[in-house]
Amino acid sequence: MSTEAPVRAGEQARRDEVRIGIGLSSMGFVLAGLGACIAILARDLDEPTDRLALLSSGFALGLLIVAVVGPRILRTWPMTTVLAIGSVVCAFGTVLLALAPVYAVAIAGGLCVGLGGALLVLVAPLMLDGPTAAARLSRVNAVASGTGILAPLAIGALDSLGPTGRLAMLAAAPPLVALAVLSRRAQRPHPPGRPVDTPVPVLIDSAPAVGLGRRWLGRKVALDVGLGWLRVVLAVAVEFCFVVWAVARLVDSGLSTATAAVLGSAFPIGMAVGRAIGPIRWRGWSPVVPSGLLAILGTLLVSLFDAPAAVALGLAIAGLGVAPLYPVTLAALVATPGLSPARLSAIGALASGTAILIAPAALAGLARVVDLRTAYLVTLPLLITLFVLSRRPARATAAS
Repeated sequence: MSTEAPVRAGEQARRDEVRIGIGLSSMGFVLAGLGACIAILARDLDEPTDRLALLSSGFALGLLIVAVVGPRILRTWPMTTVLAIGSVVCAFGTVLLALAPVYAVAIAGGLCVGLGGALLVLVAPLMLDGPTAAARLSRVNAVASGTGILAPLAIGALDSLGPTGRLAMLAAAPPLVALAVLSRRAQRPHPPGRPVDTPVPVLIDSAPAVGLGRRWLGRKVALDVGLGWLRVVLAVAVEFCFVVWAVARLVDSGLSTATAAVLGSAFPIGMAVGRAIGPIRWRGWSPVVPSGLLAILGTLLVSLFDAPAAVALGLAIAGLGVAPLYPVTLAALVATPGLSPARLSAIGALASGTAILIAPAALAGLARVVDLRTAYLVTLPLLITLFVLSRRPARATAAS
């Protein structure tokens, strides 16, 4: 009997990782194809590319909605039910994106992808909890990034053959529906360590507080969570500048839409390799710093050169550097002592939504004033700020 519980826990952990892997892989396909989809939708619907960039705003809005209602959702439904609902909504959104005959339907598709994807993002760090959370999140995100490589390749190939390339987005729907069926049969009732109906405390009552008052501890928790939130915002902002605008940058360098969609796979390829390698640890620095330096190098190649080969190489290097930023910063945020994991996961969704809402739109705004290659330099101050907020001695936390 003494060995049964650990065995069952191990099996449960593996099943959870498989489920989250399926969900995030499907999301990875959709998000990696988003830039190519925006370029093709702009052509198909005869809309300006910057207007179609509102697709990313729809995704962001979904994240923000779930961030607000997420803790209540998790107290109402089991995590596997939330996972199932998110899968169905996300699948519906991908169908709308693939088949949208008009602008409004495309935006509705982006919103559904955002709502469904946000539910997946909400439960992922809770189902992959524990001391190895950062490694497990990096692992499933590596698989998701690997799947994401296929999206621009499939979109570009299909578009060059005659049908609109965005029909390739339909490939994400069947695994999401299958995940919904699998999740409804499973039982994972609530975030680990806390019953569904237990109120979430704000402070850690059991924390050592020699010489510290409860008010000071509350302010420290708020500061730690605020910094963790800001780090996730910066990491996701940089990632989505590339996700949304990589194909447009390649088109801007002189390529056709179909060819640019294919070469746009350079960024998800870099992401897949980076997440397979995992966080880069160097001396006493946070893994964010060496990864961010690679992202800066890639950004400079994308921005300073106009040859398609140099831009594609820059996208690959940037993907390699950007890859660990979100898993590392999210795991650090969810591990912050002082709030429940469910609330911290919702705060992570809020951070992602904020970043996706602001960063691609800001880059688009700059591109109206200067050319797109120059506008890409907006990622540099974001990365430098992330460096400043993330530099810690090695003894601090493994997650950071």
